[in-house]
Amino acid sequence: MRIALGADHAGVDLKDLLGKHLADRGVEIIDLGTHGHDRVDYPDFGAAVGRAVAGGDADLGLCVCGSGIGIAIAANKVPGVRAATVHDSTSARLAREHNDANVICIGERLTGEEVAKDALDAWLDAEFQGGRHAGRVAKIADLDVGLG
Repeated sequence: MRIALGADHAGVDLKDLLGKHLADRGVEIIDLGTHGHDRVDYPDFGAAVGRAVAGGDADLGLCVCGSGIGIAIAANKVPGVRAATVHDSTSARLAREHNDANVICIGERLTGEEVAKDALDAWLDAEFQGGRHAGRVAKIADLDVGLG
C-alpha cells in the first residue's frame, strides 16, 4: 500500500510523526511536503495529495494542516477524491466505512498525537461497507462530472 502525505507549515510535525507511524506499519509513504516550518499554502499540498490518489500514484492520502479543514477542501477539488476531516478514531472509521474516504485530513492544532495515530489506524483498518452507502458514494462521484 502507498499513501501520499501532504501538509502545510502548521501540520508538518504531525505529518512527519504519522509518516513514521505508517512506515512502522509497513506502508510505503510518498511524502509530498512540506518539509519545514516556513509559511506555505495548504491548497498546494491538499491538491498534490489529491492528484496522487486520483492519478493512481498512491492508494490513499493523508493531509495535515492546522485544522484539517482547509486542506480537505483543497483535496476535494480534485475529481475522484473523497477527503474527510477526522478528529478521532470513530470519525476516521466512519469516513472509510460509510463514505469510502480515500484521503483523511487531520488538524495538528486540534488533534493530539496519540489520537491522530489511533484515527489513522482506525481508518486504515476499516473497510467500505457498501450496501446502503454505495449509492450515496456513487452520487458523490457523479458530482465530479464536468469539473476539472
